[in-house]
Amino acid sequence: MEITWRGHSCFVIKSKEKTLITDPCPPDIGYQLHELKADIVTISHFHHGHNYVTAIADSPKIIKGPGEYEIGGIFITGIGTFHDNKRGELRGKNTIYTIEIDGLTLCHLGDLGHRLSPQLIQDVGNVDILFLPVGEVSTISLDIALELVGQLEPRLIIPMHYKTPAFSGNLCTLDRFLNRMRIREFEARPKLSVTSSTLPASAQVTVLSYT
Repeated sequence: MEITWRGHSCFVIKSKEKTLITDPCPPDIGYQLHELKADIVTISHFHHGHNYVTAIADSPKIIKGPGEYEIGGIFITGIGTFHDNKRGELRGKNTIYTIEIDGLTLCHLGDLGHRLSPQLIQDVGNVDILFLPVGEVSTISLDIALELVGQLEPRLIIPMHYKTPAFSGNLCTLDRFLNRMRIREFEARPKLSVTSSTLPASAQVTVLSYT
């Protein structure tokens, strides 16, 4: 499996058979997607910056809410959550997606805005790769982000939804999260190639450069 970051919460995930894209973002927030092709697109919520499906060619299957889906051997579960800690009163709903693909389980938290209850932790289940929002402001705090790392126990953590030189919005930068994780030095990678046999033995943060 190959994972690249296209900025914000948008990732291109290429399996042996299919390509899946999460939360495609429009160019006016600073990231240029150009023409991407995918079989599947997941949308965590319908705020600007997360649902730019017009950038995706090949008429992909759009998944945009809670439920269970099976597409070409890829199993996706959408879990209903909220974009804030007041049950959606401030920013509405959010969907967490778990994606079973190439023998790995990925979890994209979208713009989660609250702690996960024991039931939601159970619903998410085992996670190999966690896409974690770390820019605070409009999603979970760093305290909750770190709490989720401990609860979900992923083998790989890929930070997303944070301030970069390209991003035009208001978010915190990545260094705050890395400092809390006690990571002093890192090298952003253009892509991540991973299989079930190459997962690290314990939790590891992988920073991807946006393309």
